[in-house]
Amino acid sequence: MREATRCTAWWTALLLALAALTLAPPAWAEPPPPAPAPAPVRVPPIARAWPVGVRPVVLRGWEPPSTPYGPGHRGVDLSAPAGSPVRAVAPGRVSFAGRVAGRGVVSVELAGTDLRTTYEPVSPSVEKGEEVRAGDVVGTVEAPGAHCPTTCVHWGLLRGETYMDPLLLLPPWLLRRGPSRLLPVLGVPLPS
Repeated sequence: MREATRCTAWWTALLLALAALTLAPPAWAEPPPPAPAPAPVRVPPIARAWPVGVRPVVLRGWEPPSTPYGPGHRGVDLSAPAGSPVRAVAPGRVSFAGRVAGRGVVSVELAGTDLRTTYEPVSPSVEKGEEVRAGDVVGTVEAPGAHCPTTCVHWGLLRGETYMDPLLLLPPWLLRRGPSRLLPVLGVPLPS
């Protein structure tokens, strides 16, 4: 009897091992295909002006974090002297104007989109709910804080809770560096 029980246990173990080998992929099997790449970020180039100046110096660019709470730079820092006007880059409605962690912040929900821009440190000149047009002053640059080595405006862009590169809002003609220059045409006589 004991022999029969042992034989049954041995066959059961053998069958279970074969089933496990059949169902589990072998170690030499190819790894699963990588997850599809995330869809490219689509941001309409709807800005009609820079937030400060004509073509401000970008002191620090967009550095997206690798994880939602990881290190990075969730916007761009634009050089601007204290007291400079800060303008809405596109039409929208002010969703916040006040202080956060001791700094003035203005946030504008952009009309016709699911995007909002943020500007800090700014002394707001607008109120929550106010409609603004592209180029309208929303505040002035506050004295330097700890964010930049000199006075600057941190310009952010969000879709929901996801930060994006605000420079994507600018059409190519606003991103170009400097005015166009005409070059001489060689071999053409000058008018007399």
